[in-house]
Amino acid sequence: MTTRTRGALRTAAFLSPWLVGFGLFFAYPLAATAYFSLTHYDGFRQPVFNGLENWSYVLTDYPAFWPAMGNTLWLVVVMVSCRVVFGLGVGLLVTRIKRGAGVFRTLFYLPYLAPPVAATLAFVFLLNPGTGPVNSLLEGAGLPAPGWFNDPDWSKPALTALAVWGVGDLMVIFMAALLDVPRERYEAAELDGASAWQRLRYVTLPAISPVVLFAVVTGVIQAMQYYTQPLVAGKVASGVIGGSGQQFRPGYPEDSTLTLPQLVHDLGFQRFDYGSACVVALVLFALSMAFTALLMRRGGLLGAGG
Repeated sequence: MTTRTRGALRTAAFLSPWLVGFGLFFAYPLAATAYFSLTHYDGFRQPVFNGLENWSYVLTDYPAFWPAMGNTLWLVVVMVSCRVVFGLGVGLLVTRIKRGAGVFRTLFYLPYLAPPVAATLAFVFLLNPGTGPVNSLLEGAGLPAPGWFNDPDWSKPALTALAVWGVGDLMVIFMAALLDVPRERYEAAELDGASAWQRLRYVTLPAISPVVLFAVVTGVIQAMQYYTQPLVAGKVASGVIGGSGQQFRPGYPEDSTLTLPQLVHDLGFQRFDYGSACVVALVLFALSMAFTALLMRRGGLLGAGG
């Protein structure tokens, strides 16, 4: 046995836990999903190969697919951007507070610890267009009171507000990154006459750009998996909270909160159309990979340029 062969076997032995996990929990499920997307399969009988019929049905004949696609992309672009910007702003604020910084950190981080269902329920009641305190305050100030989760034009902004409210995780990440920026850079920028905005743009952001990229990529992945909050918000706002015999079609109001993960669940576990559900899952996977690759490429170019 040659030295190269022994080295390769040793490397494979060290990698074997990862290789086994990768094969069992990623490669095999992905291959099975691709296979089932080309079959008619209801989970009970043997799958029957039907070619691209499921793809044609989902992409051209299934009316909920494109609204869900649009909503998911809207959440990826708007909600992720708002969370990153607000998280960075809170991180900058907390790192500059001299007295009571621990109290402010706790107050900003606590909402992140709230369970998603409980937080969504609280927001639905707070933003209730008839009895919620938020609209009461807006009406008292003479401002228009939106319908929030009962209005298709305001349901996604309401979900974005819920996501921004729980931005404590990003605050902690950005706060740690900001505290690692050398003070000498700020002092040099101040001696050169740089304004606060110029210090942020030319000192802070380049120094924490890897952390910003990490926050954006993980945010996109989370947005692609967005399921619980829009489903709970739609159920509560529509009055269908739960109970036996109650049927609820996700997306209330008017498919404005419908997302691709909801379609996977609806097709696979409500209609038992696993082939079509696998098609949506593969589209979701392809979108996630495309966004991640684009962001990583942009991040690499920015890092090289810096």
